Amino acid sequence: MENQIENFRLEPLVDPHFIHTSLASYSQNGINKDWEIVRAHDSVAILIYHHEHQSFVLVKQFRPAVYLNNDDGMTIELCAGIADKKLTLLEIAHEEIEEECGYLVPLEKIQKITSFYTSVGFAGSRQILYYAEIDESMKVSQGGGVDGELIEVIEIPLSEAKALIYDEAIAKTPGLMFAFMWWMDKYIGQDYPLPTL
Repeated sequence: MENQIENFRLEPLVDPHFIHTSLASYSQNGINKDWEIVRAHDSVAILIYHHEHQSFVLVKQFRPAVYLNNDDGMTIELCAGIADKKLTLLEIAHEEIEEECGYLVPLEKIQKITSFYTSVGFAGSRQILYYAEIDESMKVSQGGGVDGELIEVIEIPLSEAKALIYDEAIAKTPGLMFAFMWWMDKYIGQDYPLPTL
């Protein structure tokens, strides 16, 4: 995926659509404190395992906030989306898998792993982590997102997943690393028993 970024600049946030900044003021143990926070939507993320390819299906995309810190901005992430629609979290996960990665997975084949809070120092929104197994019969498009998103669908072979976790040269999310560790803990044992559909 070509990634040519030009005219990158920071400007004041006016008329926000997805986040709202606030100053939280409170008293803690009799001491008055202030803390800058961002109110943001909760989100879903899905670890997708391609059974036939023995690989994880992930997304690669440009993140402006990461660009600000590394002059590249490309990240490898789980398929994910914010919970800003009148759908259940499971339905949002289902929709994101199809839109971003191009696979139509039945709702009953998507299982919840857990949930956790992200960016706790300034946002504290919750992410619900799901898991889905796929095969090529579920592929309905090339994926890539909607509404101008520039998402590259990539596959990481199971044999390379652990190395990716520890590769500091590749920008990735904590959710991705946790999901990989969950999968390895659950499925890798004697003779590498792999999940079946």
